[in-house]
Amino acid sequence: MFDGHCDTVLMCHQFGGSFGRNGYHVDLERAGKYRQYAQFFALFGQPEDFPGKDLRGMTFQEIFQAEYDLFCREMESNTEVITHCRTAKEAERAFAAGKMAAFLSVEGAELLDCSVERLEEAHTLGVRSVNLTWNHVNALSGTNLEETDRGLTDQGRAFVRKAEKLGVLVDVSHLSDPGFWDVAETLSGPFWASHSNARGVFSHPRNLTDEEFTAIIDHNGVAGLNLYALFLGEKPDVDTVIAHLEHWLELGGARNVSLGGDLDGCSCLPAGFTGVESWACLYERLLQRNYPDTLIQDLFFNNLMRVVSEVCIM
Repeated sequence: MFDGHCDTVLMCHQFGGSFGRNGYHVDLERAGKYRQYAQFFALFGQPEDFPGKDLRGMTFQEIFQAEYDLFCREMESNTEVITHCRTAKEAERAFAAGKMAAFLSVEGAELLDCSVERLEEAHTLGVRSVNLTWNHVNALSGTNLEETDRGLTDQGRAFVRKAEKLGVLVDVSHLSDPGFWDVAETLSGPFWASHSNARGVFSHPRNLTDEEFTAIIDHNGVAGLNLYALFLGEKPDVDTVIAHLEHWLELGGARNVSLGGDLDGCSCLPAGFTGVESWACLYERLLQRNYPDTLIQDLFFNNLMRVVSEVCIM
């Protein structure tokens, strides 16, 4: 399986613990139940996310560095079971060696000062995906929560073009609707919504409209099913997650759906879900409902790995 978004780095930074084993949603011990496991680990943080520390003088660059250092320590501490990968080929080598594959993303380009120079530095460090925004507006665009009618700025368009040139996935989760369409207009190749559901199933601004998902199809990208209960519907369970999947399948998105659980970034999960191990519940339920094995494998792994292989080539 390949999950497109978790906030485990932030949880370990805030509260301690390791990737190997912890009490959060994601750890490597539980992820080891999957034959092949790949995960995008997000670097994310706002000053209010670091209690007990005086961050009034701390820059987003310093937050990025602190979390990047933590990620590197965890890769080193768990080197026998997981490898930091930058390309699909590196992931294949990790799997062949019996290891898991860790990819690195940034959630909110403010951690990179919204600059193309910092984006280049992050790419050198191994970052292969960037959410242009989190919930707060920044120099690149409005968001689904703030300045919702504002799209990409000129700086935002330049940032997106540089990401495409570098081979960094542009992530539109959290972006405003006008910002989404500006990304679709600016990019020729794939982009993605790493952790967003279907607005046609549950009307929430964090979810994608049918037109937006169709644009992702047109760009050969993917959208990752988000397990945050507030984005799924009232009293959600595994069948609610499948309802979002089915809606996208009806739009012709069999090759354009993936997993993006938002694990360790959400306070409430669907009934029956407790963490990374619970993706197996979705797998079993899809089998019970007679979904083709090829479609399930594409959802759980192949679709996202295809996009990584097309975009993250260096």
